[in-house]
Amino acid sequence: MSTPSKAVLEKLTPVLTKRWLSPDAWRLDVYERLDGYAALRKALAVHPDDLIALIKDSGLRGRGGAGFPTGLKWGFIPQNDGKPHYLVVNADEGEPGTCKDLPLMTHDPHSLVEGVIIGSYAIRANRAYIYIRGEAVHAARRLRHAVQEAYKAGYLGKNILGSGYDLDLVVHSGAGAYICGEETALLDSLEGFRGQPRLRPPFPATHGLYASPTVVNNVGTIASVPYIVLGGAAWWKSMGTEKSSGPMIYSLSGRVKNPGQYECSMGITLRELIELAGGMQDGHQLRFWTPGGSSTPLLTGDHIDTAMDFESVAAAGSILGTTATQIFSDQDCPVYATYRWLEFYHHESCGKCTPCREGNYWMVRVYRRILSGEGTLEDLDTLLDTASNILGRSFCGLGDGATSPVTSSLQYFKQDYLDYIEGRKAPKLSAAALAGAH
Repeated sequence: MSTPSKAVLEKLTPVLTKRWLSPDAWRLDVYERLDGYAALRKALAVHPDDLIALIKDSGLRGRGGAGFPTGLKWGFIPQNDGKPHYLVVNADEGEPGTCKDLPLMTHDPHSLVEGVIIGSYAIRANRAYIYIRGEAVHAARRLRHAVQEAYKAGYLGKNILGSGYDLDLVVHSGAGAYICGEETALLDSLEGFRGQPRLRPPFPATHGLYASPTVVNNVGTIASVPYIVLGGAAWWKSMGTEKSSGPMIYSLSGRVKNPGQYECSMGITLRELIELAGGMQDGHQLRFWTPGGSSTPLLTGDHIDTAMDFESVAAAGSILGTTATQIFSDQDCPVYATYRWLEFYHHESCGKCTPCREGNYWMVRVYRRILSGEGTLEDLDTLLDTASNILGRSFCGLGDGATSPVTSSLQYFKQDYLDYIEGRKAPKLSAAALAGAH
């Protein structure tokens, strides 16, 4: 294993991850010894509008994929409207490659709980929800334990710390549907309906949970709030870039020696991240990778020096997304990887809209044909045409995301497709798989 250089090691900026290696950091007594709930005391002493202004000044952007400015989203909530307000945390982490929220909730659940209380106070919400993926049993247990501890300590419930502010927090486990990572589908599921996206407008800021003003934020976004309250906007902006402020948890998986979570200032390059992860596995050369999970367009080894911030990744032709950085080598097949991702999107499509429901169904079958050695040149046009009819026409972002690996792999690796179609590469799938395509 190669040791990262001192210059690269200095790019590690543990903020959200700083407690992860502390023994029993998930327990309230340990959390409190490590600055836990100090930010809440500070926040309750100021006006809610000042907190919203602080988050705006910090430049914090959503860590759930879209990168929308958090303070701006909070500011959309109408005040003095006579309606209840809600804060909902999207903890339905389920996209292939994405794995930053679960360890945060498992190792440091109180940081999320504290962020929820501060965020709820800022938007004048008296009820909040954490919607966690159904399969995340251990993380949900830790969260529920943290919530119970917070109630007993007076951080939740009536008259929090004598401030006169009341808040109830519910941890809700979903049923394992990827579509519920889409905020309006999540809200429908939370209300007891089938998880399907809503037509927008109206937006959740005015018509969210129970048709009331609602903020939906990702786990990493809300967990960042206590640190900003304690450290200040200028401190937060001292990390990252001008438009992508603060640190980010990069989840490296695949062909690196030490896959895992690496929290660094935004703007670190992929080359430096791979170095932090011990380098590529022996005998492997970087060929393609995803900056932010399977719904972001593939980039190639030529993009190894791309800075991992919102603007730089977009300029390279992809999306930073959830920083789920999946690393593939010259021994991996981009056609087969795309097929496996498409199977996921086909399986997880809620079926509400025709482009996503039918388009992914047929693209999976085309991939099976190509990978079984029965593909034709016309299949490539069919894939591009189908992706074009899904992109921008599906009800939510699931359909758009499913097209990303298809179009980007055809852009950069068309020869791999041709090798299967023209017989230069042995079929990856059996005839039995092809039978399922008809």
